[in-house]
Amino acid sequence: MNGGPSGFNNAPITRTFVVACFLFTILFGIQGRSNKLGLSYQDILKKLQLWKLIVSVFAFSSTPELIFGAYLLYYFRVFERQIGSNKYSVFVLFSIIVSSLLQLFGQAFLNDPTLNVLTSGPYGLIFSSFVPFYFDIPVSTRFRVSSLTFSDKSFIYLAGLQLLLSSWKRSLIPGLCGILAGSLYRINVLRVRRLKFPEFIASFFSRLSLPSVGGPAPLARNAPPFTARQVEGNYRAPMSSAAQEPSEDSIATLVSMGFDRNSARQALVHARNDINAATNILLESQSH
Repeated sequence: MNGGPSGFNNAPITRTFVVACFLFTILFGIQGRSNKLGLSYQDILKKLQLWKLIVSVFAFSSTPELIFGAYLLYYFRVFERQIGSNKYSVFVLFSIIVSSLLQLFGQAFLNDPTLNVLTSGPYGLIFSSFVPFYFDIPVSTRFRVSSLTFSDKSFIYLAGLQLLLSSWKRSLIPGLCGILAGSLYRINVLRVRRLKFPEFIASFFSRLSLPSVGGPAPLARNAPPFTARQVEGNYRAPMSSAAQEPSEDSIATLVSMGFDRNSARQALVHARNDINAATNILLESQSH
């Protein structure tokens, strides 16, 4: 499981976020201010240093955290490919806002001097992404090491655990707040999963990001979920032999999400090589 074809093809939001994390972390690291960038109840609500709200989202406190965090963000680009950049933008914004508010409330409630400044970085987005990762990405392979059984998802969980405990309580609180934010998104609180940005906002990130080299054609954005009747209609729709056979890149994208290769190919055939629609078909088949 590697999140699909290499690079940031069809994932402009993720690409922008990862590049911003590298730039902010390096910039403030050179200035020696990395340890002072985390969210602080006193700084935000009492001293009104609102710039920290933005900086704390992108700048990691240390190089090891940047490495593990960037790796997880890069892997989780699979969700942007799955739901489209527009809806993924809503997920990103919701995760960041909700997790940041929870962190500030947690600091005020706990009143612990050791938590005056939490660790910085996009912990809210990263750990929100573990919620759909747990529920929506199936295990494709399992293997044993001595008496222990691992799956292809184990390495992602281990990287997340390393990041979660990197600064002990200072990183544990942001991580737990991110998981809670992801859970709220999943249960569709305030119907957030139906929200979409105007197209020009989502496409702004595509223009802002560096262009990808090669890779498959862009995904159809925000393809509506197929109903049972639409799926059945796709099964029976006459198609030419050339249109029936999906590309290897499209199959690889679905296989990287954890779906069986043969099922992925058949879903692409029925969805006429639309990856978003094929993903909906596969997810619906698993839920029945």
